Amino acid sequence: MIATSRLVLRSWRGDDLDAFHAINSDPEVMATLGPVMSRDEVAALIARMQAMEARDGHCFWALERTDDARLIGWCGVIRGTAGPVEGKAEIGWRLARAAWGQGFASEAAVATIEWVQRNLPDPDVWAITATVNTRSRAVMERLGMHRRPGLDFDHPSVPEGSPLRPHVTYSLELPR
Repeated sequence: MIATSRLVLRSWRGDDLDAFHAINSDPEVMATLGPVMSRDEVAALIARMQAMEARDGHCFWALERTDDARLIGWCGVIRGTAGPVEGKAEIGWRLARAAWGQGFASEAAVATIEWVQRNLPDPDVWAITATVNTRSRAVMERLGMHRRPGLDFDHPSVPEGSPLRPHVTYSLELPR
């Protein structure tokens, strides 16, 4: 578990499904991430995160507010699986629409980066997103991440012709 003044990043629980499905089935949240997800798809996604955490000791963790213990999304680090971040420490976040614009993504990401510095040997943290995802790109820049234009790519799991296929790549060198 990672705690900040307003947030807790924690392992996934069985009772997270309804709240996380509400986030992943919101067309506004998913507009720059991919198609809205069914309840079964979200359950499978949570199961993948639980398996990653069991295998690697980290994943995109459940993200909740401390004041009301409400699940508002996810944030954490995985071993990248696509393009230039494959095998690297890839940071990511996804928040409920009601949690946007309050600094939660940046706060959780800073805590995740600090966790990576203490717990993983990686010299850098990486992030990717669809080129059109200006909100996530703004968070990456607030974190001090640098755009790596030579490493931008078409995401192989996004259909050709989709505006979400072109991806940008960012990285942050970790002080050691």
